[in-house]
Amino acid sequence: MEFDEASGRLTPLAETTGIDNPGYLAIDPTGRFLYSVSEVAGWHEGTVTAYRIEPDSGTLTYINKQPTLGSACAHVSLDRTGRWLLAANYRDGPDGARPPKALVVYPLDPDGGIGAPVSSASHSGNGPHDRQDGPHPHCTQISPDNRHILVADLGTDHVMVHAFDATSGTLSPAARPSARLEPGSGPRHLAFHPSAKFLYVINELANTIAAMAWSAETGGLDAIQTISTLPSGYADVAYCSDIQVSSDGKFLYGANRGPDSIFCAAIDPASGRLAPIGTHSTIGSWPRQISFDPTERFLLVANQNGNIVTVLARDPGTGLLSDSGHHVMLGTPMCVKFARYP
Repeated sequence: MEFDEASGRLTPLAETTGIDNPGYLAIDPTGRFLYSVSEVAGWHEGTVTAYRIEPDSGTLTYINKQPTLGSACAHVSLDRTGRWLLAANYRDGPDGARPPKALVVYPLDPDGGIGAPVSSASHSGNGPHDRQDGPHPHCTQISPDNRHILVADLGTDHVMVHAFDATSGTLSPAARPSARLEPGSGPRHLAFHPSAKFLYVINELANTIAAMAWSAETGGLDAIQTISTLPSGYADVAYCSDIQVSSDGKFLYGANRGPDSIFCAAIDPASGRLAPIGTHSTIGSWPRQISFDPTERFLLVANQNGNIVTVLARDPGTGLLSDSGHHVMLGTPMCVKFARYP
């Protein structure tokens, strides 16, 4: 789709078929290549697929794909150099003869193609919730200095921390290899503060956000605060999903499935603590993922069950959201990402 940065209007441009159940997306820093996971129930291994983006038309051209060495691949991202692709396998399916991998690292070719995996890691453990029968990695996040890869593991109530060599793509245990959250939290997605001092974890099962102090030297995480994301008085079914922090470090946003709302909070830049400033309707159902547009004057919401991508206007001064009036109907939207060209 084409996005009007003045009004927030979305205009459909092109559609690509031939991929099974595309889920999370990632775009390389140049905006030339797009990567999509396929999360298919019952598959022994997920796949991650590479496409070239045609800037003038938005058309995607298939490059290649690779297996993810684990089932139900839930997330894909890139390191800071754009040379390495990182995938997380939720593992909600048959394990097969080989133990499934939680985190997989792939080299990227100059033409955007995905090379064979060069390193991987497994997790172990469980939690008290009935969805925590084993490890369920849900998100990968590279550290601001590109020296660690963090994985939110919903099944074990841990954020796992792996030391990362950006020259070879290899993984090794961090000095402090994990941080435990409150039992039953279900950590799902992660977002660093631009100061690189804090990490924010959105917890799907507890419907909370944890603020944590980050040590770049050790990979250590220490709890600062845990805060509910639910609207006041809400007591029905709820599962958090995605989290975003504004580039100025002043505001945080978290998506709530069930109440179908966006939690908004101000960030104290000195302490990293959060102060709620309100919630806003997603104008849809079951918000799976949220993204700022490049100007950060808008927040886009992929409402999975509502079959609609909604565009919320954002006041950069107050951090508050409002309805832009621009929305696009689209079957089961899972993820929205931006590529910007001169």
